[in-house]
Amino acid sequence: QVQLVESGGGSVQAGGSLRLSCAAVGYLERAKCTAWFRQAPGKEREAVARLYNGGVMTTYADSVKGRFTISQDSTKNTVYLQMNSLKPEDTAMYYCAEDRGGGGRSWGVCRFGTWGQGTQVTVSS
Repeated sequence: QVQLVESGGGSVQAGGSLRLSCAAVGYLERAKCTAWFRQAPGKEREAVARLYNGGVMTTYADSVKGRFTISQDSTKNTVYLQMNSLKPEDTAMYYCAEDRGGGGRSWGVCRFGTWGQGTQVTVSS
Protein backbone atom coordinates (compact mmCIF):
# COMPACT_ATOMS: atom_id res chain seq x y z
CA GLN A 1 0.00 0.00 0.00
CA VAL A 2 1.42 3.36 -1.04
CA GLN A 3 1.19 6.12 1.52
CA LEU A 4 2.93 8.99 3.26
CA VAL A 5 3.67 8.35 6.91
CA GLU A 6 4.49 11.29 9.16
CA SER A 7 6.11 11.13 12.58
CA GLY A 8 7.99 13.28 15.04
CA GLY A 9 5.27 15.53 16.35
CA GLY A 10 4.85 16.25 20.03
CA SER A 11 4.65 18.90 22.72
CA VAL A 12 7.48 21.32 23.44
CA GLN A 13 7.99 24.62 25.15
CA ALA A 14 8.55 27.81 23.21
CA GLY A 15 12.11 28.00 21.96
CA GLY A 16 12.39 24.25 21.62
CA SER A 17 12.92 22.07 18.57
CA LEU A 18 11.26 19.15 16.82
CA ARG A 19 12.06 17.21 13.69
CA LEU A 20 9.19 15.85 11.63
CA SER A 21 9.66 12.96 9.23
CA CYS A 22 7.64 11.98 6.17
CA ALA A 23 8.31 8.53 4.76
CA ALA A 24 6.96 7.70 1.31
CA VAL A 25 6.08 4.03 1.67
CA GLY A 26 5.48 1.89 -1.37
CA TYR A 27 6.58 4.42 -3.96
CA LEU A 28 9.21 3.49 -6.52
CA GLU A 29 9.74 6.95 -8.01
CA ARG A 30 10.66 10.22 -6.36
CA ALA A 31 7.92 12.82 -6.12
CA LYS A 32 8.14 15.99 -8.21
CA CYS A 33 7.69 18.10 -5.10
CA THR A 34 7.33 17.41 -1.39
CA ALA A 35 6.01 19.88 1.11
CA TRP A 36 4.83 20.40 4.64
CA PHE A 37 1.55 22.14 5.35
CA ARG A 38 -0.06 22.90 8.68
CA GLN A 39 -3.52 23.60 9.97
CA ALA A 40 -4.37 25.15 13.30
CA PRO A 41 -7.87 24.82 14.82
CA GLY A 42 -10.28 27.19 13.13
CA LYS A 43 -7.78 28.21 10.49
CA GLU A 44 -7.15 27.26 6.90
CA ARG A 45 -4.39 24.88 5.96
CA GLU A 46 -1.27 26.82 5.08
CA ALA A 47 1.94 25.98 3.26
CA VAL A 48 5.05 25.82 5.40
CA ALA A 49 7.97 24.54 3.32
CA ARG A 50 8.51 22.74 0.05
CA LEU A 51 11.27 20.87 -1.73
CA TYR A 52 11.23 20.71 -5.51
CA ASN A 53 13.23 20.65 -8.73
CA GLY A 54 14.88 17.37 -7.89
CA GLY A 55 15.21 18.30 -4.26
CA VAL A 56 17.50 21.21 -5.05
CA MET A 57 15.12 24.10 -4.52
CA THR A 58 13.30 25.07 -1.36
CA THR A 59 10.61 27.57 -0.47
CA TYR A 60 9.52 28.65 2.98
CA ALA A 61 6.59 30.58 4.34
CA ASP A 62 7.68 33.94 5.71
CA SER A 63 6.52 32.92 9.18
CA VAL A 64 9.06 30.07 9.39
CA LYS A 65 12.04 31.41 7.43
CA GLY A 66 15.25 31.11 9.38
CA ARG A 67 13.69 28.68 11.86
CA PHE A 68 12.53 25.69 9.81
CA THR A 69 14.55 23.61 7.36
CA ILE A 70 13.20 21.06 4.90
CA SER A 71 15.53 18.33 3.71
CA GLN A 72 15.49 14.84 2.29
CA ASP A 73 17.26 11.52 2.55
CA SER A 74 16.80 9.90 -0.84
CA THR A 75 18.19 6.59 0.36
CA LYS A 76 15.33 6.37 2.84
CA ASN A 77 12.71 8.07 0.63
CA THR A 78 12.09 10.38 3.56
CA VAL A 79 11.67 14.14 3.87
CA TYR A 80 12.30 15.99 7.11
CA LEU A 81 11.21 19.27 8.61
CA GLN A 82 13.60 20.53 11.26
CA MET A 83 11.81 23.09 13.40
CA ASN A 84 13.84 25.30 15.70
CA SER A 85 12.94 28.27 17.90
CA LEU A 86 9.37 27.07 18.02
CA LYS A 87 6.64 29.52 18.94
CA PRO A 88 3.13 28.96 20.32
CA GLU A 89 1.76 30.11 16.96
CA ASP A 90 3.46 27.12 15.34
CA THR A 91 0.95 24.88 17.10
CA ALA A 92 -0.95 22.94 14.44
CA MET A 93 -1.47 19.62 12.75
CA TYR A 94 1.37 19.22 10.27
CA TYR A 95 0.79 17.38 7.01
CA CYS A 96 3.25 16.03 4.49
CA ALA A 97 2.19 16.23 0.84
CA GLU A 98 3.64 15.19 -2.48
CA ASP A 99 3.15 16.06 -6.13
CA ARG A 100 3.00 12.79 -8.04
CA GLY A 101 0.97 14.11 -10.92
CA GLY A 102 -2.78 14.27 -11.22
CA GLY A 103 -3.37 17.71 -9.77
CA GLY A 104 -4.15 18.97 -6.31
CA ARG A 105 -3.46 21.97 -4.13
CA SER A 106 -1.11 24.29 -5.93
CA TRP A 107 2.06 25.94 -4.66
CA GLY A 108 4.05 27.48 -7.45
CA VAL A 109 4.66 24.80 -10.07
CA CYS A 110 3.73 22.00 -7.67
CA ARG A 111 0.33 20.32 -7.35
CA PHE A 112 -0.07 18.40 -4.11
CA GLY A 113 -2.55 15.57 -4.42
CA THR A 114 -1.01 12.95 -2.13
CA TRP A 115 -1.29 13.60 1.61
CA GLY A 116 -0.29 11.99 4.86
CA GLN A 117 -2.47 11.61 7.93
CA GLY A 118 -0.82 14.44 9.87
CA THR A 119 1.20 14.76 13.05
CA GLN A 120 0.36 17.16 15.88
CA VAL A 121 2.79 19.81 17.07
CA THR A 122 1.96 21.72 20.24
CA VAL A 123 4.13 24.57 21.49
CA SER A 124 3.45 25.97 24.94
CA SER A 125 4.50 29.41 26.17
